[in-house]
Amino acid sequence: MISKIIDKYLIDLAEIHRFVMRFFKEVFVGPFEFKEIVRQCYEIGVKSLPLMSLTGFIIGVVFTKQSRPSLADFGAQAMLPALISIAVVRALAPLVTALIASGKVGSQIGAELGSMKVTEQIDAMEVSGTNPFKFLVVSRVVATSVMIPVLMFYVAFVALMGAFMNINQNEATSMVVFFTEVFDAITFKDVFAAVFKSFVFGFTIGIVGSYQGYTSSKGTEGVGRAANWAVVMSMFLIFIEELLIVQLLQLVPQ
Repeated sequence: MISKIIDKYLIDLAEIHRFVMRFFKEVFVGPFEFKEIVRQCYEIGVKSLPLMSLTGFIIGVVFTKQSRPSLADFGAQAMLPALISIAVVRALAPLVTALIASGKVGSQIGAELGSMKVTEQIDAMEVSGTNPFKFLVVSRVVATSVMIPVLMFYVAFVALMGAFMNINQNEATSMVVFFTEVFDAITFKDVFAAVFKSFVFGFTIGIVGSYQGYTSSKGTEGVGRAANWAVVMSMFLIFIEELLIVQLLQLVPQ
């Protein structure tokens, strides 16, 4: 019994490795599906803006409200803009953007490719001479890898605007003073770390969702399982990657 479980685990790892290696092979070889990549960027980026806007604004307001009492005990409310900017850029914006996207985008990719798999649309594309892996998988992974960093910057900006509105209401801090303190507190390393993490998170969301959908089976039950596992595995890997990247970046000097 245990040997069968181990064998299945190793086979799954081999399939995942082959899937990822095939992506890296296909992504650099033409023909390139630019129209499909642009369409996926629109689906992932533009259609996620309302949800990202609401999430980012709430993060900025809530984190500011929660941080003010602690700083007020030391008479350091003036440090709020710097604290908020560091927290948002270093950790909150990349992580929250990735988690929201894994729920919305990851499940969408898993369900869409899963439904195409079980209805044999992918097999029909192969018969017609189209490369379904390049058209369906490569385009989606590239789009998520590109758009998650873009959405991260948008979420960070909206969060900072939410924080500014709360600080302006309570401390009467002007926008010029607020953003001057924000940018003084942020270093190039912070921005680089945020972009790097967002890129890795975006790749993870795209490749996990595509793998779960592209290899799904067992009819409609398989589609639901693909969508579910796309979200669960994406979030799990994002937390692991967050931990590893933070440890790695601590070794880089300022």
